[in-house]
Amino acid sequence: MFGIPGKAAVTMTPAASRQIARLMAREGSQGLRIGVKKGGCAGMEYTMEYVASVNPLDEVVEQDGARVMIAPMAQMFLIGTEIDYETGLVESGFKFRNPNVAEACGCGESIKFHDTPAP
Repeated sequence: MFGIPGKAAVTMTPAASRQIARLMAREGSQGLRIGVKKGGCAGMEYTMEYVASVNPLDEVVEQDGARVMIAPMAQMFLIGTEIDYETGLVESGFKFRNPNVAEACGCGESIKFHDTPAP
């Protein structure tokens, strides 16, 4: 919907695509839908959910057996984002490197976008 022809709306690191493919296989899902919602101390939060079927309005990105769908209202906020999966001693999880983010809170879960209206 908001993408650049011939270029994926989001990219995944090899670690992220491996983890997403593992989760898809474990849960028997068609992929993970990513989006944004109001919340958190900076105003917005990322969302991720398993999906049983692809919404025709979703932007679909497939890489190395992994599939993510971008919810229609989140597409303009996520263009150019790199999804990574980091494993650490204390915590492991998905990290979003999003060029559209103006501020992020200390917990890393909440974000504010550059002068854009909330979805």
